[in-house]
Amino acid sequence: KLTTPRSGNMARFEDLDVWRRAVALSAEVYRQLDSCRDFGFRDQITRSALSIPSNLAEGLERETIPDKVRFLEYARGSSGEFRTQAIVGGTRRVYRCGSCRVVGC
Repeated sequence: KLTTPRSGNMARFEDLDVWRRAVALSAEVYRQLDSCRDFGFRDQITRSALSIPSNLAEGLERETIPDKVRFLEYARGSSGEFRTQAIVGGTRRVYRCGSCRVVGC
């Protein structure tokens, strides 16, 4: 829900559950892959995970509805990118050794 219950004004992105969950996912990816030695993979998946809450926040800070929608679509695209990288990483066992586990994989 993008409006506040009382005023009908747009919610702050910090108040959205989806943004908070995306922030938690991004932080967990950084934490879990901190010691991953596949630097290209680690950098790519952490960037895509970070893009999800970043695009949600940027979209909700935009003034026009088309701008807001565009950034929500970017966030959805980043989510697909992250899921793909998590699947590939799991298949390659990049982060299934030791303490390297990403949520949802």
